[in-house]
Order: sequence, then structure tokens, then C-alpha cells
Amino acid sequence: MANKFYVVWQGHAPGVYRDWNTCKQQITNFPDAKYKSFEKEEEAKAAFKRGFQDYVKRRANANQTPSQAGKPDPESLSVDAACAGNPGVMEYRGVYTRTGQEIFRIGPYMDGTNNIGEFLALVHGLAFLKKQRSPLPIYSDSVTAISWIRQKKCKTKLEENEKNAPVFELIERAEKWLAENSYDTKIVKWETAAWGEIPADFGRKQK
Repeated sequence: MANKFYVVWQGHAPGVYRDWNTCKQQITNFPDAKYKSFEKEEEAKAAFKRGFQDYVKRRANANQTPSQAGKPDPESLSVDAACAGNPGVMEYRGVYTRTGQEIFRIGPYMDGTNNIGEFLALVHGLAFLKKQRSPLPIYSDSVTAISWIRQKKCKTKLEENEKNAPVFELIERAEKWLAENSYDTKIVKWETAAWGEIPADFGRKQK
């Protein structure tokens, strides 16, 4: 029988597990636990990295064809983040969608999360495009980060400590920018199920 890999997004100890019994320990007696099994380890790690809400969105789009989803606008900015661990070493970047040319790259920072990186990448992109007076739209594959932008607040549950103090300084600056600035930039969800990985993807998955 083939091994399965279990993602626990919400549980006593969120993570990716190689057996059901260990996974079960994380969700038993945990209110509103969020978990799912996967056939491949890389799929499980990618799903854990992106978060539960993004997984739900992907499921909704699972039967969507590229023609139904439309096509991404190549004249745009794409942003993404990478985080080795949760929390772990975090970085983010923005690229020109058509060519993949890197426009900015920030990090790495210690003890961050992927959602924080996605949020910071979006704010950085918004600030960059406004400064350039650019009409380009901006793509992100993170439902969570897009939601936080709309709320003008990084809703992370990560606690600040000595190692990640620089991350929280970036969050404070980003929230301040959102509070003090208006923008016309269109933020668009990158439909990975239809289009493949976002051009700003770092090309590596969580280890």
C-alpha cells in the first residue's frame, strides 16, 4: 500500500506528517482542525506552505480549464514568497511577468512565515508601482495575503521575538504604508491550477 502524507494546517502542531497516527494526534480534541492527505510529499509540502484557504481555493478551481480562467496579463508585476519552515527563513520578490526579470528581492529574514512574506511582497509591489506611476496590475497566488491587504493589516499569529524583530519592523512599515496611501493598482489572484506556478515563484518547495 502506498504511503500517504498528511498536512495539518490547524492542529496541536501544524506540519506535514508521514503517517496517520501521528497526524491524528495533532487533530484529536482540537476545535475546527484542518487537515488533508496527499499522495505525494511535494504536493503536501506545497499545500502546507500556501495555507488552508489557498488549498480550498485551488480545490474550487480544480476543474477550471485555462480558457475558463482566461489568461494572465503579461504586462504586470508578479510577487511571491518562500519560507524554509513555519516559521523559518523567509524572503520575497517581485518580477516582471512577461520576462521573469527580477524587480526586487528582499531577505532572507529569520523566523518569518510564508503568509507574512506574501503580504510584504504585495505591499512592496504596490509601493513600487505607485512610485513609478505604473498602471501595471499585480499578481499574487496567496488568497491570505490578498485578504490582509484589503484589511490593511497583517493578521499573522506569529509572536515577535529577538530573531524575527526585523520581520515585524517590515510589517509595521507595510501597515503604515497601507494606512497612509491610496492606490489604483489592480490586485489579481494568480490561478495556479490553470496557469502553472506564478513567475515570481522561487522554484523550490519547503524542505
